[in-house]
Amino acid sequence: MKVTIPSYHLRPSVEADHDAIAEVWHSSASLPDVGPPVMPTMNELRERVDLAFAAGWEVTVVARESRVIGFVAIKPREAILDQLFIRPGFLGYGIGQALLGHAMKAMPEGITLFTASSNARARAFYEKAGLIFLRDAPHPRTGHPVTHYGWGGR
Repeated sequence: MKVTIPSYHLRPSVEADHDAIAEVWHSSASLPDVGPPVMPTMNELRERVDLAFAAGWEVTVVARESRVIGFVAIKPREAILDQLFIRPGFLGYGIGQALLGHAMKAMPEGITLFTASSNARARAFYEKAGLIFLRDAPHPRTGHPVTHYGWGGR
């Protein structure tokens, strides 16, 4: 069976994307073992999106036609990849690799990030991409187990 890879493009986010970013974040983080044990509501995540932008998030979205299907949020001054999510149904097409590659180019000196320790798919993705396990620790807000990774730059 032939699998069709969806066409997509990366672009800087605009304020009109905030709802779609929250929707992608909520739908993806709601998948089993991806997000926190108690998932924030869509409205709570939407509020967090605005707060994160105000605090310095730089976000690149992946769009297919006019629909946002993924995003990466970075904090370049802190060298942090803060969020990387892809809408369910679009996993496995190289979109995550494109977003991670974008983050690495934006922060060529290196990055750190964390993901839910239960998120085996994300952990395998980061390890395959060459990120190094740093430590396990509780999530700073919710306390659930997260795994920290780092990439030392080029």
